Amino acid sequence: QVQFVESGGGLVQPGGSLSLSCAASGIIFSLSTMNWYRQAPGAERELVATISNFGGSRNYADSVKGRFTISRDNAKNTVFLQMNNLKPEDTAVYYCNTNPARTNWGQGTQVTVSS
Repeated sequence: QVQFVESGGGLVQPGGSLSLSCAASGIIFSLSTMNWYRQAPGAERELVATISNFGGSRNYADSVKGRFTISRDNAKNTVFLQMNNLKPEDTAVYYCNTNPARTNWGQGTQVTVSS
């Protein structure tokens, strides 16, 4: 069964940093392009970052470019999102999934940026 378990969220002040992790199971991780998504209250889920199966290609939403970095560890079936210089508009629940996304979603991890 496909499963994603996100962790690492929390409350941080503007300008702060957080590092998110997502452990995946039930997929051939090393063959999977992975995405990070986020969903703010009352908004649709949006794509934040993408990383190819061996990490050679990475893409970011314009809103996070230069501040967020996606990476992965295929030996641990884990994808990461390093978030720096966080802004209040980054507040959302963050999820990972494959590209294209599977129907199974994890519980997400809440990121709140507030002073």
